[in-house]
Order: sequence, then structure tokens, then C-alpha cells
Amino acid sequence: MARTVWDSTVGKKTVMAVSGLIMLLYLVVHMIGNLKIFFGAGEFNHYAHWLRTVGEPFMHYEWTLWLVRIVLVVAVVAHATSAYQLSRRDIRARPSKYVHKKPRASYATRTMRWGGIILGLFIVWHVLDLTTGTVHPGGFQEGRPYQNVVDTFSTWYGNTIYIVAMLALCLHIRHGFWSAAQTLGAGNRTRDRALKTTADVFALLLTVGFIAVPVGVMTGLVS
Repeated sequence: MARTVWDSTVGKKTVMAVSGLIMLLYLVVHMIGNLKIFFGAGEFNHYAHWLRTVGEPFMHYEWTLWLVRIVLVVAVVAHATSAYQLSRRDIRARPSKYVHKKPRASYATRTMRWGGIILGLFIVWHVLDLTTGTVHPGGFQEGRPYQNVVDTFSTWYGNTIYIVAMLALCLHIRHGFWSAAQTLGAGNRTRDRALKTTADVFALLLTVGFIAVPVGVMTGLVS
């Protein structure tokens, strides 16, 4: 049954919708945590340490954090795989391009594919920068996330990569949230406007919240 559901277009769209909502929930929590940086190094570093001790003593050190990471990896892989396969299926169904482009297709809709690629590359860079420290500028300091964030956003390329990715995220969420609601049966003619407004607000708040951190570093508010 699972194979039958996965092989169907509806099944793949459902996987995309559910995995997308899981990632959206994570982004909301992640953004709120990021904003703690404006309360100083002590508050931010304490929050980062708390993430590793959630669930103790029942859960061992970092076990909860690793469970979250595993769920996120599964969600990202499922989302990307279903998106790719749906894209290939759509191309095979219509091997020739449309004679006339759909005039009502929004910019976000037309760039969902490229936005997803940009976000995928950004996730790799972000992990290598602030989690493993592999590409981190200025010397990665284990256990000092506040200083690591300041180091990253003290470089022009760190700010550029992050802000471009967050703008791509804005467009992705704006279309993806509404699309997920349609797939899961939450949308109809009477609720479409409310869902689209909610998607716009969600996308705007998340984008502003995430971009506030590099802007804070650039302006000296976080230093």
C-alpha cells in the first residue's frame, strides 16, 4: 500500500506537503531561537547549550537534538525526492513547451524549482559554516555560537549568501504553504484568500526574522 501511494501523483504531493509543513514548523522554532542573539552572548550561548540537554536525564546529552536532525533530514530528502519526481513526471507528460505561458502563474510559482535548489545548496553551506565549522571564517569556536554567528555575518559573502537564501525561502514558503493546504484538502473557494494571506504573512515574518540577524551584525547592534 505504501508503494502504491508513493507511486501515485497524489501520494507524492502529500509527501511534499507533509514534509514541507514539518520543515516550516522547524523554521518557526529556529527563527525564534535565532532572535535570542539580540539579548547578548550569554543568553544565546545558553540557549544553544540547552538544545543539547533537552530531555535530560531521560534523554542522553544531544539525543533529542539528533532526533530532530534525523527527522529534518528525512523531511528534506522526502521533499526534494518527491519534488524532483513530480517535475520529471510533468515533463514526460508534456514533452513540448506550452505555446502560451500561463499569465496567472506567480513569480514564486515559476521559481519554486530554482528556489528549492538554492535552498538545498544553502543548507549544505550553513551546516558546514555554523555546525561543523568546515568553511567558517575567522576560526570556528566550539561552544561559542554567538561569536561564530558574528564572524560569519562580518563577511560580505556570508551576508550575501544568507540574505539571498532567505529571499528564496520567502518565495518558497509563500507558494508552498498555500499549495500544501490545497493538497491536504484545507483549501476551497471561500478559504483561498485567507490561506494566501496567511502564506504571505508567514513568509514575510520568517524572512524578516531570519534577515534581522545579519542586519543586526552589519549595523553593530550585535557585536
